[in-house]
Amino acid sequence: MSHSHPELSAPADLPKGGLRVTPLGGLGDVGRNMTVFEYDGRLLIVDCGVLFPEDHHPGVDLILPDWSSIRDRLDAVEALVLTHGHEDHIGATPYLLRERQDIPLVGSELTLALLDSKLREHRLKQTVHHKVSEGDRLTFGPFELEFVAVNHSIPDALAVAIRTGAGMVLHTGDFKMDQLPLDGRITDLRAFARLGEEGVDLFLTDSTNAETPGFTPGERKITPVIDQVFRESQQRVIVACFASHVHRVQQVLDAAVAHNRKVAYVGRSMVRNMAIAKELGYLTVPPGVLIDAKDLSSLPPERQVLVSTGSQGEPMSALSRIAQRNHNFVHIEEGDTVLLASSLIPGNENAVYRVINGLARWGARVVHKGNAMVHVSGHASAGELLYCYNIVQPGNVMPVHGEIRHLLANGQLARDTGVENVVIAEDGVVVDLVDGVASIAGKVDCGYVFVDGSSVGDVTESDLKDRLILGEEGFISVIVVIDSVTGKVAAGPEIHARGNALDNASFDQVRQPICDALDRAIAEGNTDSYQLQQTVRRVIGRWVSNTHRRKPMIIPVVIQS
Repeated sequence: MSHSHPELSAPADLPKGGLRVTPLGGLGDVGRNMTVFEYDGRLLIVDCGVLFPEDHHPGVDLILPDWSSIRDRLDAVEALVLTHGHEDHIGATPYLLRERQDIPLVGSELTLALLDSKLREHRLKQTVHHKVSEGDRLTFGPFELEFVAVNHSIPDALAVAIRTGAGMVLHTGDFKMDQLPLDGRITDLRAFARLGEEGVDLFLTDSTNAETPGFTPGERKITPVIDQVFRESQQRVIVACFASHVHRVQQVLDAAVAHNRKVAYVGRSMVRNMAIAKELGYLTVPPGVLIDAKDLSSLPPERQVLVSTGSQGEPMSALSRIAQRNHNFVHIEEGDTVLLASSLIPGNENAVYRVINGLARWGARVVHKGNAMVHVSGHASAGELLYCYNIVQPGNVMPVHGEIRHLLANGQLARDTGVENVVIAEDGVVVDLVDGVASIAGKVDCGYVFVDGSSVGDVTESDLKDRLILGEEGFISVIVVIDSVTGKVAAGPEIHARGNALDNASFDQVRQPICDALDRAIAEGNTDSYQLQQTVRRVIGRWVSNTHRRKPMIIPVVIQS
């Protein structure tokens, strides 16, 4: 079975009575999850998240899913269902709502509360909310939705069953099967089994940990490790985790009470999210344990705990600033303990190790996933996925949420349990469910949409390529003035180099070849400025490549006076 889809053309019209599934993000990378379901001319969207940029995206703040294929059909969207409150599932919602503000939003209490604070930041007016919890059923146009409790690294996550005339789809969202979760809310396998009895025609399953054998360890396994870190620490403890990891913060609060310490939150998103979680009852804050970060310094170090953002090494986060010793009021001291209670998202390793080294340089003890059991994944491993396939016994499986290797591994697990039709799709690949059979129907345009400052989608792949060249090779500007009467070089070439260690004096040997090439071009009748600029670019580009083994960006300017 081939898994590459470059040759696919635009899909034909959806057969009558069929259901079309188009992933617009999240299949091929871990982030910007978004899937569009189409039935009877109406659309339902599940999730609308962001992807965080990596080193090869210089200057980019966020990456959004590409919904250009449905842009002219946003009025046909019945609802946007949000499975849980993580950024890679809700973060792009404000950008979608800018294009149609009254799309009904469907999600659990915590998910919608986290989204609301985000919408306020974007100055978006209150939209239509439908707060749901497990067991609820809602109908939007031709889509009948049923919500199922699933366990994840954020409370209140939901799977969604979508019933249409074409059959039933079960979308797990992000999930795992922790049997002893901290909040007592387990993945509802009884509901999965009941839906399986009714008949799941298409099962969309979280693939993130499909390559990991066995079962994902329970969150409770971390409690004794956190307790030990607190017990052994002679001074301040700084815990870095995701700003949405309510369960982890709960464990830290409980450990702080047990060891007679006070806790302060550092980082805007941490302060905001934990206030929401406390207000809604998802976080229990023991009385007297929480204080303002600015008041911590009045306590002796052995009574201080900081809960901070920045576990992925984000350059502007609280932890990065602490590691560089330029945080407003937190100064790392020798003997402090820093606990990185999170996973390493692929691509962030260098940034995280940079922060660990920065902290270690000042004498801090850094406890992280590499040297202690301080984090467990929020996603089901292979053993749990096999369980689900055996319980649900779906007609068709389409792995979602993961890189290609994860999708393929997940597809193989489904086949191992006897599922005959496994569809491996990537972003933009259209899958139709017709008469109970899912098959690839074509492909829609689906690239990365970059947010850079206030501009959305204006930065292109070629702009990023230019930025990378500028960053790695620097640039050379060449200014030449040509006398429009005589056709001869009247001034210049004036050559300046930046960012590539080339000495401006070294350009003396290329000035004459540039003039000669321009003379030849003009003699042949090329008087067009653009053509002459290309001539300059070719001459100096070849010279720099041959003499210095570099390929900088070259900006030629030819002025005709």
